[in-house]
Amino acid sequence: MLRPSPAPAPALRSVLAALGSPTAVREARTPALRAAQGPLSPELPLPVHVLDVRDQVVPSGQEPRTRLVGWRFLIRGTDRAVAAADTMLTPDGWSFSHFFEGPYVTATERALLQAETLPTTYQPRLLSVPELYMLTLWLHGDTEADGGSASPAPADLLVPLAPAPPGIASHRPHRVADLLPVLTLRLAPPPLFGTPAPA
Repeated sequence: MLRPSPAPAPALRSVLAALGSPTAVREARTPALRAAQGPLSPELPLPVHVLDVRDQVVPSGQEPRTRLVGWRFLIRGTDRAVAAADTMLTPDGWSFSHFFEGPYVTATERALLQAETLPTTYQPRLLSVPELYMLTLWLHGDTEADGGSASPAPADLLVPLAPAPPGIASHRPHRVADLLPVLTLRLAPPPLFGTPAPA
């Protein structure tokens, strides 16, 4: 079961304004959005956090740090999500950034449906790992937390969205404590030539 955190009201208003602007919709590189018939509505707001694995030296027992970079809304047509809208924080507050479509829209919708069937209640978020071109659905265990705060707890779940990096199964939930070391290892710099490998 999922309990989404409410998005900041200015973020939602900016997306509604963009959806109501023929210019914003027409200029978006989203053929599915332009071709959609019937009303479009922003749904399932998800805070988007970034995890910079290269900079993570996390002492044992501490949680990795993330930073909030935006809120994402799935744009629903009559029967499915046809696109997504991102917002970003500016000096004047939350504002619309852009519309987009592609595999992550479908993968996000699929992962959210899968998460609804889990026996535990989670707060859904998105966690991006830019160095690996990886996006995950982050299922946070503290459903009362502010969606823009907190870090992944060891027992939180990460569900890699398709397309996932090679060797990481998409749409399979992983505990943060299990997946984070794998990601950190993938991004570790190779040993210098002539330097003995660590034991």
